[in-house]
Amino acid sequence: MVAAAPAPSSSRAVYVIDDDAGVRRSTSFLLSASGYAPRPFVSGTDFLDEAPGLAPGCALLDIRMPQLDGLAVLERIPQDLRALFPMIVVTGHGDMPSAVRAMKLGARDFIEKPFAEAVLLDIIARLSDELDEVVARQNARRQNAARVDQLSPREREMLTALMAGETTKSAAHLLGISVRTAEMHRANLFDRLGVRTVAEAMRIGFAAGVADAAVLEPA
Repeated sequence: MVAAAPAPSSSRAVYVIDDDAGVRRSTSFLLSASGYAPRPFVSGTDFLDEAPGLAPGCALLDIRMPQLDGLAVLERIPQDLRALFPMIVVTGHGDMPSAVRAMKLGARDFIEKPFAEAVLLDIIARLSDELDEVVARQNARRQNAARVDQLSPREREMLTALMAGETTKSAAHLLGISVRTAEMHRANLFDRLGVRTVAEAMRIGFAAGVADAAVLEPA
């Protein structure tokens, strides 16, 4: 009988990385019955090979596997993918040293065999909720970066100056242009970003990762 757990908001991906076919099968059944979209992997190597093209999702990672064990997978997963695949390490009963090392290597949680279904589902639900927030922030950053990319070089400099706390007049001095020209660039960047205030423009700039304007020197 599948234990009750918070229902996922959508069919979230969960990756089951275990060399034991029986474990992959039973865990995948549990996850499917609980509303998730399981994807089994017979080895850590297979998962790492496919990870760049996979949808973000929690990964249930067995610590003891031949060739490439769970700890090695944690060591080798690319830095830019770590936040997209929160790892739940599965250890043997009482194997705390491995669990501690896994957490130091970036695992988000661990669970001991044999584990209760409800405990596993609670961990996956919590980490999936956190992952949704990570993905939302990354999507917002990309969207804001795309808006900033529409700016001309001078408009981007103007935005950077405003983000550093400069007024239109002081920004004009920094950029070596007239105040009227600076006002024109500010109006144009507002139009391209779809904003009406400096605060809104700054919010988009910071969200897009625009560098701090303190590096600007008077022209």
